[in-house]
Amino acid sequence: MLVLTRKPDQSIMVGNEIEITILEVRGEQVRMGIRAPRAVSVHRKEVFDQIREENRAARTAPAERLDGLGELFGG
Repeated sequence: MLVLTRKPDQSIMVGNEIEITILEVRGEQVRMGIRAPRAVSVHRKEVFDQIREENRAARTAPAERLDGLGELFGG
C-alpha cells in the first residue's frame, strides 16, 4: 500500500484522470473530494463490498429462482 501525507487543499492523482483532494481534516475524519470520469465507479469501501457480495449471490442463485421473471417483464 502506498502511504502519502497530504494537507487540506492538496491532491493526489490516480492515473491521468482521477484527482483526490483533501478538503478537511477534523479529528479522526477526513473529507475528500474525488474528481473522476463518469465511467469510473466511486464507492465507499463498505458499499463496494456490499455490491460485490450482492453480485456474487446473484451469480450463484439457483436457476429456479429465475422462473417467472420472463412473465414479469412481458416475455
